[in-house]
Amino acid sequence: MPAPWPLDAVPPDVAHPGACRTVVEWVREYLARPHGDLGRPGPVCPYVPGALAHRGLRAVVWPDRPSGVGQVVAVMRAYRDWFMGSGGAVPGVGDRRWAALLVLFPALTRDDVVWAIDGAQRALKTEFVERGLMVGEFHDGPPAVPGLWNRDFRPLRSPVPLLAMRAMVRTDLPFLRDDPRQLAAHRDRFGGASHGEVG
Repeated sequence: MPAPWPLDAVPPDVAHPGACRTVVEWVREYLARPHGDLGRPGPVCPYVPGALAHRGLRAVVWPDRPSGVGQVVAVMRAYRDWFMGSGGAVPGVGDRRWAALLVLFPALTRDDVVWAIDGAQRALKTEFVERGLMVGEFHDGPPAVPGLWNRDFRPLRSPVPLLAMRAMVRTDLPFLRDDPRQLAAHRDRFGGASHGEVG
């Protein structure tokens, strides 16, 4: 398994270096900034500025085209175990509250992303949530998931197909309301109702 690296330190020998640099720029210039179509003030992803400030963002490249959604799921489970670390710490980061891991799949074609990225995210979301994590799908399709504040905006568009994981926070509730197990996991972790502001 390729080892994750800090987002601000792309290794010189990394696979698909152009895709990696593109994702670094996308995180800084898109996710961490406001967008006119978002429908609310603040950055596209409120989690990202804090993670950048704490140098908590990590990335890793899966260099080959996955053989099927099962391989994507297996890869993400392996990196989830790495991300969980021990004692609530992420290797090289520490406090998981400020950490996120982007798993890039640059060998996927545009026709692949629905089964590989969207399909894996659907397969993994509940088990991740039950472990206190969120997993998100990003690609140039873009994913059909609309923004919370502007239903015509697709905030999960990215120039490189990837899946991202981070610690679940209280304001993730709107992303979990449609699934009883996910909703129960959120309530078990955070208590009663809360309001979300992401997307």
